[in-house]
Amino acid sequence: MYGKRTILFIDEIHRFNKAQQDVLLPHVEEGTVILIGATTENPFFEVNSTLVSRSRVLRLEPLRDEEIGTIISRALADGDRGLAGQRVEVDEEARAHLAAVSNGDARIALNTLEVAAMTTPPSPSGTRAITVQIVEEVAQRRALVYDREGDSHYDHISAFIKSMRGSDPDAAVYWLMRMLAAGENPRYIARRMVVHAAEDVGMADPMALVVATSAAHAVEYVGLPEAQIPMTEAAIYIATAPKSNAVVRAIAAATLDVEEQRAGPVPVHLRDSSHPQTVKQLGHGQGYKYAHDHPNGFVPQEYLPDSVAGHIYYEPTEHGFETEIRRRLRTWWKGIKNYTPE
Repeated sequence: MYGKRTILFIDEIHRFNKAQQDVLLPHVEEGTVILIGATTENPFFEVNSTLVSRSRVLRLEPLRDEEIGTIISRALADGDRGLAGQRVEVDEEARAHLAAVSNGDARIALNTLEVAAMTTPPSPSGTRAITVQIVEEVAQRRALVYDREGDSHYDHISAFIKSMRGSDPDAAVYWLMRMLAAGENPRYIARRMVVHAAEDVGMADPMALVVATSAAHAVEYVGLPEAQIPMTEAAIYIATAPKSNAVVRAIAAATLDVEEQRAGPVPVHLRDSSHPQTVKQLGHGQGYKYAHDHPNGFVPQEYLPDSVAGHIYYEPTEHGFETEIRRRLRTWWKGIKNYTPE
């Protein structure tokens, strides 16, 4: 009608269901509209892949503190849309704190500045002096950007887990406190610590799993805010524990054999021999060596089916308690199992 192309802007486009998003596709392909969609979610998960593949995805990052400072200065100098008419003055310390509490969100910075100006009475000279104390009172606390169901949720827990895996207790405690302050479900955090203790500490320090499980129980038993103490204790314990993922690697190796190798029958000497007839007629249990009848409670024999006999799944590391486990296994199975050389 006007000889110009049409721009269709859809805010929170992820709220459109699949069918509604599909309606847009032919019009985008034909060039009827130039589609601009905004979303606070990950578009690769929440927007149809066909629509995403025909789009350019731009990620908007939080503003830097100096950029927030520029916006504050513009608001103070603008007489039409800003606060110039109210003669508001903000000292440098207050500006820095205002930028910090906004966490890169210009709307939070401007709203906080506006409330601070409205609630600060003018001096005899007519100016409204905004100090850091006033900003703290208005802001109440730092505004944490957090979405319990979106990217922020997963990014924070990822940073928490990677901090514990990286043996940095300070970072682990920081991310833990940040998630709790933002309202994350403490049960979810506790569950992730239990998994992490088993996955990344493993047998290098078996007590890590006990401590993590105890913290998870404390969440249920006492709740917040007291539960943050055992949760923090668990995070520090896990972060400072020796690390080993040998258990996870054992699971992967054994699973691969279960899926790809022939499922051989249970060796006769390992079969159930609780019924006399199974022993007499089928020979179940015959040839089985009872470990406690031998020195040190150990006797070598094959416990795997023929199809995977001799395969090694669990290779303990030389970290923490696994050093002792490694020594035991190599002593018991010397000359029988081909463990990685010392």
